[in-house]
Amino acid sequence: MGFKFENLRVWQKAVDLTGEIDLLIKTFPDDEKFALASQMKRAGDSIALNIAEGSTGQTNKEFARFLRMSIRSGIEVVGCLHLVKKPKIIDDKAFAKMYGELEELIKMIQALRKSIDN
Repeated sequence: MGFKFENLRVWQKAVDLTGEIDLLIKTFPDDEKFALASQMKRAGDSIALNIAEGSTGQTNKEFARFLRMSIRSGIEVVGCLHLVKKPKIIDDKAFAKMYGELEELIKMIQALRKSIDN
């Protein structure tokens, strides 16, 4: 692969997560597909996109800034999960699975950020 971010495991995991988010939001009722589902999709996509954008042609300080934005987007998806869990749009099992995936991904991004800060 030709770009630095394409070889990053954290980016690959973020891309995989966007696919999982897409599958999850397809289960939402129609009245949520253009509101919270759309927000969740954009935030999920933003995780991978910020990793990609920040990784190439940037200083480590600038890359770390993009990684912080990526982390915030991940936290936004977690917030969305809580908002769809409360009214039972998703069940506890789907919530726990996606929450765990996000928790793992955010930890990976944090570790990458710390490694380039040093």
